Amino acid sequence: MKNLMLWVFLQCCCFAPLSAQVDFYHHHKFDQADTLRGMLLPERACYDVKFYALDISVDVEQKTIAGEVQIAYDVVEPFTRMQIDLFQNLKIHDILQEGKSLSYKRVANAVFISLPLQKEKGSITVRYGGQPIIAKNAPWDGGFVWKNSNNGKAWVGVACEGTGASLWWPNKDHLSDEPDSLSIKVTVPKELTCISNGVLRSSTPVGETQQQFHWFVSYPINNYNVTLNIGDYKHFQDQYTADDGEKLDLDYYVLSENLEKAKKHFQQVPKVLACFERYFGKYPFWEDGYALVETPYLGMEHQGAIAYGNRYMRGYLGGMIPRDMDWDYIIVHETGHEYWGNSISCNDHAEMWIHESFTTYMEALYVECAYDYEQSIRYLKSQLSFIVNKQPIVGPLNVNWGAWNGSDHYFKGSWVLHTLRHAINDDLVWFEILKSFYDQHAYGHVVTEDFVKYVNKCTNKDFSPFFQQYLYYPSLPSFQYELSEEAGNLKLRYRWDTPVANFNMPLKVGTADQYQMIHPTTSWQTTTLKKVNAKNFKVATELFLINTDEVL
Repeated sequence: MKNLMLWVFLQCCCFAPLSAQVDFYHHHKFDQADTLRGMLLPERACYDVKFYALDISVDVEQKTIAGEVQIAYDVVEPFTRMQIDLFQNLKIHDILQEGKSLSYKRVANAVFISLPLQKEKGSITVRYGGQPIIAKNAPWDGGFVWKNSNNGKAWVGVACEGTGASLWWPNKDHLSDEPDSLSIKVTVPKELTCISNGVLRSSTPVGETQQQFHWFVSYPINNYNVTLNIGDYKHFQDQYTADDGEKLDLDYYVLSENLEKAKKHFQQVPKVLACFERYFGKYPFWEDGYALVETPYLGMEHQGAIAYGNRYMRGYLGGMIPRDMDWDYIIVHETGHEYWGNSISCNDHAEMWIHESFTTYMEALYVECAYDYEQSIRYLKSQLSFIVNKQPIVGPLNVNWGAWNGSDHYFKGSWVLHTLRHAINDDLVWFEILKSFYDQHAYGHVVTEDFVKYVNKCTNKDFSPFFQQYLYYPSLPSFQYELSEEAGNLKLRYRWDTPVANFNMPLKVGTADQYQMIHPTTSWQTTTLKKVNAKNFKVATELFLINTDEVL
């Protein structure tokens, strides 16, 4: 299986820096479970999920779940064997098709089901239950969070990005396959409320002690975004008016003790939505609505039901943004994910930069919109301390990669986009690239190469070496230069030092109040900067993520 994994990795990496990735990741040990989860083997590729219907009960005392999930699918290639995913600590009671039990085999967290020949469409129902894993440190690791609010009532949430939605419900747990819609019914003790994704269709008593909540999602949704939140919630609303005059209900679900605090704090949401509409268009899940749900963990981009646990503080639990700025990091970041991550998704965890880098860059765009461009530069500089340059931003494909050493697929990726903006050096082109690429791929999936090709097309330049350097090598390009003063001017000798042989990113140099664009390559060049001296010479490192090396 390991040899098969390496072969698939070699076949799937089509970018030129393949050798750099193989060299970097060759020491990682990928096992059968990694492959079964990360790869689209024939038993997964043969079908396309169209609809999930979850119907479960949650026992908050025993910390268990039980119920069934219907999986409706179209047949891509006729098959008699299919793979779904469910963590092995959860027990399968039965798998049914048209009322008949199907045989199955469990391998790690995969389930291989034998069926009559499937030719066009089909559905199965999985009955299951047990105690799902408990998160040790949600949302950074996956699992359920079982807590109590201050009034002693149960407060329950789940976060499963990376670990996988199959930690709590059976599904085809691969980013590439999203259902067109989804129904989720959750039965909880009657004194509690359950908030999930989409629109609440009904709330129905079940016996004398329980209540069932039925939510429905009418858009495609990543499996890891499907969620439930159980607690003593209070509900209030606001409204956002888009540029075209259409109104969007904003639903907020908070613990009863935080109701008044939340009413004031969440007044910033319409401004966030307005700024993101300016760059990318209207909030993408308009018919399902926008919601913030207070959770016993920091946050997560659960589609249409954003998990909020920032304790009604500015920044990130009070920090991580400049002290004179006043906005909530979780509201801004997780709302940004509704565009990048939820509307536009990647196919493989290795390319999570498509979710995280773009969304982290959206934080800077929010600052640029709410404050100004100079403040956005200042905010971006605050991200630099989180960049470690220890791994390529893009990981190995087909193994459910999640072993990130640091957060470079967040902060470094944000700076890669910031750098690309200034390498293009035309904001009209740059913002059109972002908006039109988003519009073309909304509610769909992209791979890294899609964005590379689009940038090349829109700029009529080849930025492939740029992406090779920044996404597939851990190191930064180094700008090497020599300075010598001549008759009141500055002679500049320069080149790029980088493993990418044809790297040729433009760069701004000069003085702080007067930059000019030069075009370094990996070969030495010389130019003269008029009325510049060595003391006031500056490389625009506030605009470009690079190392600088003055050769003395």
